[in-house]
Amino acid sequence: MSLAKMVSGTVAAMVLVVGMAWTFAVSQERAVVVPAPADDSAKKPGHPETAVLAGGCFWGMQGVFEHVRGVRGVVAGYSGGPARKATYEDVETGATGHAESIQSTFDPNEVTYGELLRMFFSVAHDPTELNRQGPDTGTQYRSVIFYADDTQRRIAQNYIAQLNGSKVFAQPIVTRVDELKGFYPAEGYHQDYYLKNPRTPYIVINDLPKIRHLQQLFPDDYRDSPVMVGAR
Repeated sequence: MSLAKMVSGTVAAMVLVVGMAWTFAVSQERAVVVPAPADDSAKKPGHPETAVLAGGCFWGMQGVFEHVRGVRGVVAGYSGGPARKATYEDVETGATGHAESIQSTFDPNEVTYGELLRMFFSVAHDPTELNRQGPDTGTQYRSVIFYADDTQRRIAQNYIAQLNGSKVFAQPIVTRVDELKGFYPAEGYHQDYYLKNPRTPYIVINDLPKIRHLQQLFPDDYRDSPVMVGAR
């Protein structure tokens, strides 16, 4: 092994260790215990439903919901802007109207829309950060619930009012509730990104703590084996 590679490997290891230590120090403030929504649909047999949510980088959002029991699939993508601008290069300019989003397909007999929103607010992101999440800034990282029908809109709006009223967050929730006008899957290399790159410092620092918090705070809803896009 060359000296350059030895130095490079040592630096990478140090970055990883420091990143993991920093994650441990701050991860507890990234999860908030929130009450269940007072307004929610009852669990019932039926066709699969979808929930489109945005809350920062879609790598971590996808990782969280791939571990939720009752979720049948999670796709990373873009929502909020036009189809012709739904590419990573365009979205990252912050000028397309899109937000990095995920589309979760779920069984309404196993998990409700309101329960998914509870995990969204509790462990998936910080809903009090405006147009940013962690190290990522811009409107493409805004917090949004894209509702597919009036029931989803009502549940989302009532839940935000409930959480703001209970003051479980130190600051007001800035999550938008917007009509879903389209969801466009992201490029293949973004799908299951955290599973393909689990030791990347960004994933270690920003995303793996969210999955640990899901397991800790929602043990009955946590599934150890994630449902992967690449497995379908």
